[in-house]
Amino acid sequence: LDELMLAMDVVDTIRHRELIVERELGQGDRDDALRTRLREIYKTQGIEVSGAAIDQGIKALKESRFAYAPPAPGLARSLALIWVSRKRIGKWAAAIVFATAALWGTFQYGYVVPARQATENALIELTQTLPAELQSAYNAARIEARVEEAIKSAESLKRDGSSAIAGKNAAGARDAIAALQTLRTQLIQTYRLIVVSRSGASSGVWRVPDGNSSARNYYVIVEAIAPGGQTLDLPVTSEETGRTTTVSAWGIRVPESFFDAIKRDKQDNGIIENNTIGEKHRGELKPRLVFQAEGGAITSWDE
Repeated sequence: LDELMLAMDVVDTIRHRELIVERELGQGDRDDALRTRLREIYKTQGIEVSGAAIDQGIKALKESRFAYAPPAPGLARSLALIWVSRKRIGKWAAAIVFATAALWGTFQYGYVVPARQATENALIELTQTLPAELQSAYNAARIEARVEEAIKSAESLKRDGSSAIAGKNAAGARDAIAALQTLRTQLIQTYRLIVVSRSGASSGVWRVPDGNSSARNYYVIVEAIAPGGQTLDLPVTSEETGRTTTVSAWGIRVPESFFDAIKRDKQDNGIIENNTIGEKHRGELKPRLVFQAEGGAITSWDE
């Protein structure tokens, strides 16, 4: 073992003394000069090395006996490298698996599942919820309808809603349901139309229509009073602007003769005795007026 260790040390010495290799081995392989030089090196270090150990070291160097030669690339070498690096590779593999699982989970629960749920909800809404709500809203409105106009309006809205459901138009169906609910609310309302007769408030106005400066339109200013005495806010469409707004008082166009009668009634003592000009009954869409309606209204006027 000592001889072997010395031989290995000789090889190591020669390898680390490149000058020896170049100077001695590189000049025709002069082994004797190399042996002499090696003895001098060991002697300066206080080490006695036998000639056999030096010869064995030189021979081992030539044979590359103690030199490491990496294996050639191949499957076996690749598998061996993977096995040696299994901890590091395992960490990276685990990180990749975790990241992949996280991305998959995010995609599934952030997009796929909500999209599937939304599709299922939309299908349930179109096949169950909306048809039931449409039928219920129609039934509620139809029960209250007591005039042909209201009945036809309810049936028309129901047809619109059914067509929207058949066309998978959920928004259109919801609009029809809302319109039926509004219709029912309108039908169950009851009120009296009272001519406004307060101090500082106009009871009637006249306007010159656009395009006919020689004509006049006459309006009495009214408000809707519920059975409990409260003033109702109602949607009214202005014939001057075409816009529908919710107001507590508005002007109804009346014949000139009716306008003059209201005017005389107020001028008599400042009070309009016959101030009720119409009444809205349950189940009807419009109030019954005491005069022949001319079909127009305004929502703003000059006091």
